Amino acid sequence: MAQYQVSVLGFGDNVVDKYEHIKTMYPGGNCVNFAVYAQMFGAERSAYMGYFGNDAEAEHVIHTLEEIGIETVKCKQLEGENGCARATLVDGDRVFLGSNEGGIRGETPFVLDRFDMEYIRQFDFVHSGNYCFTEAELPKIKAAGVPVSFDFSDDSTEEYYQEVAPSVDYAFCSFDGTDEEAREHLKQVVSYGPKLAVASRGADGCILYDGKDFYVQKAAPIENVVDTMGAGDSLITSFMVGYTDHLKKGVTGAVAIRESLEEAAKFAAKICGISGAFGYGKVYE
Repeated sequence: MAQYQVSVLGFGDNVVDKYEHIKTMYPGGNCVNFAVYAQMFGAERSAYMGYFGNDAEAEHVIHTLEEIGIETVKCKQLEGENGCARATLVDGDRVFLGSNEGGIRGETPFVLDRFDMEYIRQFDFVHSGNYCFTEAELPKIKAAGVPVSFDFSDDSTEEYYQEVAPSVDYAFCSFDGTDEEAREHLKQVVSYGPKLAVASRGADGCILYDGKDFYVQKAAPIENVVDTMGAGDSLITSFMVGYTDHLKKGVTGAVAIRESLEEAAKFAAKICGISGAFGYGKVYE
């Protein structure tokens, strides 16, 4: 039985992360990671919707999701390259070396039709991000009354926030500045419309702002850092699943936020002990 009576949908990117130093590719991408982590964390239903290419990289991601049991009934496969990122590890920290900008998915934005929207309404919330090419579709999801969580990562411009944040309920980002700068940034993000915003601070944990109060969560101790790939995605996923579960049970405010942040920090620490975003590496030539 699922630990959390929550149904979630990752809408957007999928890639393979090619670790060049060991010639091994791992399935990933913000929204695929989200769907897999949601299931690992204990969500009742977890699905992914997006475009795949038709190369060996795409097949590896598709077969992995099938093996794990992620729902993919609304995905489509197009002729062309799958999304691919090149990476390496330096003392357990992942370092990106480049990408093909989403491959065929970057050239063919996903346009939601009425049947897609009927499907989306089945979920408690939808997650996407700034590498997903889904920005134009977010207003449709919000208008349908389905909450949207969104990862702005660490490279979104102020103009991008102004454009996208009004269609987002829960905003997440990575932030390298000071705590004071992070708090000011979160205030600005929430002013655009989201109910709350979270800045991930790596080893320094994260800060959340709900439009009224700030909440600080320290990073959980990590016994053995294998790979930090997916650490931020796992924090987002586990917080959103836990927080949504609290809301569905009528638990709101500070209690819901604090308990969800604490559990999310623990889950993110566990993910750092896995190679790739969530394992399933395959050697490539």
